[in-house]
Amino acid sequence: MELFDVSGCRCKIGSTADLPPLDGVDKNKLRRLPRASRLALPAAREALGQAGLLDAGGRCLIRDLPLSASTTGGGMALGEKFLRGALQGRKRPGLFNASRYLPHNQIVDIQEHFGFRGHSMTIANACASGGNAMGHAADLIRAGFCDCILTGGYEALTELIFVGFDCLQASSTDRCRPFDVNRSGLMLGEGAGFLVLESEARAKKRGARILCRLAGYGHSTDLHHLTQPEPSGQALVRAMQMATKQAGISPRDIGYINAHGTATTRNDVAEGNAYQECFKDNLPSIRISSTKAAIGHTLGAAGSIEAVFAVMALLRGELPPQLNVQTPEPVVAASLVKEGEKLREDAAVMSVNLGFGGSNAALIFAKA
Repeated sequence: MELFDVSGCRCKIGSTADLPPLDGVDKNKLRRLPRASRLALPAAREALGQAGLLDAGGRCLIRDLPLSASTTGGGMALGEKFLRGALQGRKRPGLFNASRYLPHNQIVDIQEHFGFRGHSMTIANACASGGNAMGHAADLIRAGFCDCILTGGYEALTELIFVGFDCLQASSTDRCRPFDVNRSGLMLGEGAGFLVLESEARAKKRGARILCRLAGYGHSTDLHHLTQPEPSGQALVRAMQMATKQAGISPRDIGYINAHGTATTRNDVAEGNAYQECFKDNLPSIRISSTKAAIGHTLGAAGSIEAVFAVMALLRGELPPQLNVQTPEPVVAASLVKEGEKLREDAAVMSVNLGFGGSNAALIFAKA
C-alpha cells in the first residue's frame, strides 16, 4: 500500500487500481476529482460506449438517464485529506475537500462528465451494495419507472476503511485464499464496474446489441450480527431462491456462481452452507469461484464488478479459476473452478454478495 501510511497495520498489502486516463478533462478539474470518480468515470464510459449511447464527443445520447450506483467510502479520501490538514494546524485545510467527499458528489461528476441528468440513487449497503444497486435498477425497469438505466459501483481505497478492516483482524497478512480451510482473511481492493440495463422492447427498437438478460434478483437481511454472517446462511438461501424464482428457472439451471468468498473464517463457512442448502445434490455440478483472490475485496463495488465477471463468463464460456486454494472447504471442494474449465451449454450464471449487517444479494444472468 502506497496511498497512505500503513506502517502501524498488521496487513500492509492491497490491490490498488491504476487510474485510467480521462480524455477531455482539463488538468485543474482532473486534479480536483476524487480517486473514486477517477475510477467510476472510465468504467461508466465503457458501459455507455459499448451500449451505443455516446455521441462522437463522448456525451450521452439520453439526456434524462436514471442512475443506480453503489459505494461504501465514496470520496472519503477527500475528507481524510481535509482532516489531516486540520490536525496539522493549517489555516486553510481545504474546505473544498470537506464539501466534496460525500458519495452523491461522484454521481454528479458522472452526470456532468457525460452530459445527462435524471433520477439517481446511491446504495451504501455494505458489501452487498453493488448487487443491490443493479437489482434495484432492474426493478425500476420492471416497475415501468424507466426503460433504460446506468448502474454500477465504484470504490477507492481509503485509510479509514483499510485500518478499520485491519483492526477487525479481517485482513490477511499473506494472501487471499477463498474457501481454503487455512484461509487467513481478505485483501482489500478498489475499482469500478458498470452496466447499462434496458427493457427488451427498447433495446430491440434501437437495434442495440443485447449481451444477456438480468433474469433474476433476490435480496434479504438476517439481522444476525453487525459484522458476522448468520452461520447457517439461511438469508443467502432466501436471496438465491428469490432470484431463481424471478428468473423462472430451477437451481439446477445455474452453471456458475461468482461467489462472495472473502476468505474470512466465518463468511466462507456460512456461504458454503447456503450453497449446500440451496442446491443440494446439484451442488457438485455447479462451478464456483471467488474473484476476490485476484482483485481483492472492492466493498461497495464488489457486487457490480463481480456481476461483470459473471456476464463475461456467460458470454465467453470461460470460467475464472479459484486462485490460491490449497485445502478446499469440503462442502464446496467439488465445485471450485479449476484452470481451463468451461461453462456448460445453456446454463445461467449467478453473482452473490454478503454484506455487514446481514445484507445479501443474488443476481442471475441468462443468455439473450
